[in-house]
Amino acid sequence: MGKKGRIINIIKYMFFDAVMIAITYLIAVFMFRVIDISVNFDMMLYALPLIIVFKLFVFYIFGFYSMLINHVGFEDVIKIAMVTIGSNIVIVLYIAFSGNQFMYKSAYFFLTIAEMGLLVLPRIANRLITYFRTNIEWNQALGRITLIVGAGDAGELVVKEIYKNKDLNNRPVAFLDDNPNKIGSRLLGIKIVGPIDKIVDFIDEYKAEEVIIAINHYPKKALKELVDKVTTRNVRIKQTVFMSDVDQDMKPQILDVKIEDLLNRDEISLEDDHILDYIKDEVVLVTGGGGSIGSELCRQIAALEPKQLIIFDIYENNAYEIQQELLRKYHKEHKKLDLVVLIGSVYNRQRLEHVFQTYKPTLVFHAAAYKHVPLMEDSAVESVRTNVLGTWHAASLSNEYLVKKFVLVSSDKAVRSTNVMGATKRYAELIIQEQQNHSKVTKFSAVRFGNVLGSNGSVIPLFKKQIADGGPVTVTHPDITRYFMTIPEAVGLILQCGVFAQGGEVFILDMGEPVKIKDLAEKMISLTGLRPYEDIKIEFTGLRPGEKLYEELLVDHNHEEQHRTPNQKIFIEKQKAVEEQELELSYINEKLESLKNKEIKDFVASIITTYKRNGD
Repeated sequence: MGKKGRIINIIKYMFFDAVMIAITYLIAVFMFRVIDISVNFDMMLYALPLIIVFKLFVFYIFGFYSMLINHVGFEDVIKIAMVTIGSNIVIVLYIAFSGNQFMYKSAYFFLTIAEMGLLVLPRIANRLITYFRTNIEWNQALGRITLIVGAGDAGELVVKEIYKNKDLNNRPVAFLDDNPNKIGSRLLGIKIVGPIDKIVDFIDEYKAEEVIIAINHYPKKALKELVDKVTTRNVRIKQTVFMSDVDQDMKPQILDVKIEDLLNRDEISLEDDHILDYIKDEVVLVTGGGGSIGSELCRQIAALEPKQLIIFDIYENNAYEIQQELLRKYHKEHKKLDLVVLIGSVYNRQRLEHVFQTYKPTLVFHAAAYKHVPLMEDSAVESVRTNVLGTWHAASLSNEYLVKKFVLVSSDKAVRSTNVMGATKRYAELIIQEQQNHSKVTKFSAVRFGNVLGSNGSVIPLFKKQIADGGPVTVTHPDITRYFMTIPEAVGLILQCGVFAQGGEVFILDMGEPVKIKDLAEKMISLTGLRPYEDIKIEFTGLRPGEKLYEELLVDHNHEEQHRTPNQKIFIEKQKAVEEQELELSYINEKLESLKNKEIKDFVASIITTYKRNGD
């Protein structure tokens, strides 16, 4: 609405308020005449225009005409009431001290009540109409019968959002709450029942089809227990995330429960102050900065005030997306970020050296890698080209250009690998050890972690697409298990280990209990309100080339070679010294193009003696 529109709106509501005020006085006069009490009508007619002008001036000063009519709430109604009472007290005092009795002072009890009602009604009319219309539509609608967990402010906002948002096909029938003082009452006309741990009984009673959790910061343990109960009835479950909109009101977003919130493991805690000191005012290079891990690294590093952030990636689309995301974010927040985005491959030494010469990074996070196990089995040459030679180029250039710290993003698949991808990641770890042997300044380290939920190629996005397509969901084996962590958690681990690094360490994470992939698939299907094996089939396709049934345990608390760091979840695995001749990097650099897929695997196996192939 432009300036002219706002002025017209103000004039419209001022006119309406003037009419309402006049009506209240005329009603008062009429009532006095009915009960045969005389009022000086002529004097009142002379005083009424002055009263109206006075009141409109007061209303304007107190912001009556800047209220958003479609969003008038309880606080606005209270303001109208208080200002109306206050202005009438001033008028009564004027009558008492001036002797100009154009209206009986006792009449202002009625006048105040009537005036408040007539002033408030048009301002809440739209909301009343919407409320009654929505309730009528609900009674006739086929929306999903919904239970809302939490009968507080968040629950109220969720119901109001459902009123307004036609895309939300919900019909709330009850709130659940643990507060005994609320149980039996109503909120927005909807009954409050409880306690929450009886949710299965209420699902059965109301024949609920969806549950929405409307509690801010719902504890993970409680969330997991609630999800376990709800999914026994194959009821869809969602949770609420709150965001501030342009009017600074809290706006709820009703989203699917994130599967990562259901991991049977507490997230690791990080020493944020030390990480800030580590990154602040440094020139940071992130190779593979457009990937799942690399892009999150860039997000977290950007927030830690680096002198300059350099994103280096072979894939222009990914690099462009993270570049635009960061530029939008820091422009919107009016913060400075010196961001450089460069396209190139880590196996192109000449291109990579140009980056080191030009920008002189002081910290390097090496996330560029091929990571898809089955694909690399058929493209072993490319796996070695990027994961081995790319790491060698990045690490040796870091040594040459006196980088302070170099952190390699490794994988749990590097441990006793049965696939070439894992074997090349172990090869990369040995390169780090060899580079540390003759480092003048640079402190090299590697970070191992398990599967990352939501990353490109992980099972979560795959299962989501398969469920959306109506199935089947494909699992390689009914007993296959994996360790999982979230992307932000993985990146926090990388940054924390960079702080701890003193040179030559391989950091590993205590990732808790492994997750059975079959159970994960069943849970994801149930969260959508569908029944595993009935509504959505689960098919077992057999282990793929190079794939293990069980991932290696990263942390063994009885292992003599593993030592705990100041963070109780992060350990250091002791590494043996590695000599340059053991790695035969010159040979592979010269002969790579002439080697076939099986030959390159044979070569990698000769270097990585723990590599036991099962996919040739």
